[in-house]
Amino acid sequence: MKLDILVIAVHPDDAELSCSGTILKYKAEGKKVGIVDLTRGELGSRGTAETRDEEAKDSAKILGLDVRENLGMRDAFFKNDEEHLLQIIQKIRQYQPEILIGNAIVDRHPDHKRASTLINDAVFLSGLIKIKTEFNGVSQKPWRPRLHLNFIQDTYVKPDIILDITPFWNTKVASIRAYKTQFYTPDYDEENKTYISDPEFFKTIEGRAHEFGKSIGVSFAEGFTSAKLVGVDSLFNLR
Repeated sequence: MKLDILVIAVHPDDAELSCSGTILKYKAEGKKVGIVDLTRGELGSRGTAETRDEEAKDSAKILGLDVRENLGMRDAFFKNDEEHLLQIIQKIRQYQPEILIGNAIVDRHPDHKRASTLINDAVFLSGLIKIKTEFNGVSQKPWRPRLHLNFIQDTYVKPDIILDITPFWNTKVASIRAYKTQFYTPDYDEENKTYISDPEFFKTIEGRAHEFGKSIGVSFAEGFTSAKLVGVDSLFNLR
């Protein structure tokens, strides 16, 4: 299946927190969208790999994803090496996305920045004809997305692109809340309390969306960075 947008994120729930509004916006326009999670988030203080698998499935249904996969890399211990690069290259070539979105270029969680570098390198290498990969025993053709973006996570990074997601905010929240072991719920709030399970954490997610939205005159938005300059075909479509 060819996808219009492929999101590659190191942990289940990274995509929901950072770009699920964008996913919902383009699903509503009929685009094909998928997520590939690199790890199962098994080192998280709350929940287990198995509960996060189920939560990811529940969230995928809310988002209406066409594809959701998990590569099963080791949480916290994956490396930017040939083995891990080839796994990602294979997925890029399998789904041939026009747009690829990956983890933040800078963040408080070391996995996020490391994953960003790994994904960024894989995007470039995926376009090289002399790197050979197969899927189901068939040789894959080189493929490089025409647009590669990074979402913004806990650490503020000035965005290069801001996208209005106002109509999809409530569904974005529902997709995040699907991770019941990870975020605040009244019946689970004091067990292994963590940085992201504190109810104040979700206020920062909403505040960031308001901040980005305010800058373009809407209620809620998501921001992205781009390593290259992004061109437009009309100045009259800009906010």
